[in-house]
Amino acid sequence: MKIVVIGGTGLIGSKTSAILRQGGHEVVSASPKTGINTITGEGLKEAMVDTQVVIDLANSPSFEERAVLEFFETSGRNLLAAETTAGVRHHVALSIVGTDRMPDNGYFQAKVAQEKLIQASNIPYTIIRSTQFLEFLGAIAASSIVGNVVRLSPGLFQPIAADDVAAIVADVALAAPRNGIVEIAGPERAPFNEIIARYLKTIGDTREVVSDPEARYFGGRVEEYSLVPLGEARLGCISFDEWFRRSQA
Repeated sequence: MKIVVIGGTGLIGSKTSAILRQGGHEVVSASPKTGINTITGEGLKEAMVDTQVVIDLANSPSFEERAVLEFFETSGRNLLAAETTAGVRHHVALSIVGTDRMPDNGYFQAKVAQEKLIQASNIPYTIIRSTQFLEFLGAIAASSIVGNVVRLSPGLFQPIAADDVAAIVADVALAAPRNGIVEIAGPERAPFNEIIARYLKTIGDTREVVSDPEARYFGGRVEEYSLVPLGEARLGCISFDEWFRRSQA
């Protein structure tokens, strides 16, 4: 089967592409680096020839509210148009758990716009909403520093390892389209501030982590269940400790 992975050279894309290739599939790792650009349209038509499945893992280079919305809308329209012309049978997109619950988070709202484009198209699809990646804990902590402390909401948090995300994305891509949403998360759930405090302690960072219900996550207010699945979800199997051990190996 021919599968095009948009964002195929990134964190999740490279891992997903490797899994699919090991399964004997023809995989095109698409990115501007490989001459395939969903914003300009460069290389899209050629990449889609004889493609059965497209996995969209593209990410905006900017997190500025207007720029990120423009990225996902432009990329989504160009990609879906090329897929329609080529007769692609399954569009898989990676989104975020809680996109529809944080209206004041500009990045989340851009992902909502992307999801709506997919749902309005005639291409069979599966949207995978994932919780935050364990690989991003350091960046999250850095973005939450106020003065000399890290301020984070006590809302629940359930991060997932990139290896688990890639395995699930590959599995979903090879299955029949759901024409709906699948939610995925890590195996461990705890308050946001506690998980970040655990991470900082593990790496030897002595900064204090403060529980602050008013702390924002990239502009969005975090309520108790803003960032975790509310219903049935597919859970990864890599724990925090196992992930950290692998990351240090």
